[in-house]
Amino acid sequence: MVLEQQPTLELLFEQLGLPADERSIDEFTRTHQLPSEVILPDAEFWSEGQSAFLREHWHQDDEWIVIIDKLNQLLHVESDKQSA
Repeated sequence: MVLEQQPTLELLFEQLGLPADERSIDEFTRTHQLPSEVILPDAEFWSEGQSAFLREHWHQDDEWIVIIDKLNQLLHVESDKQSA
């Protein structure tokens, strides 16, 4: 029996073709903050393929959704602070 690896933030970054070590993830989330009105797949810094991957899994509400939601929260930290 083959066990599938559960999605993690590191695996998501790998799927997106981005550096997936903790330091790189922290830097990315710090330097790519989004305004509250921009949803994650619509961010201008994604390539077409990255955006499609995020959008597809977001709409499918599959095993990736928890991690995609986490990334969405991390990229909206500053806008959430401003609206609080």
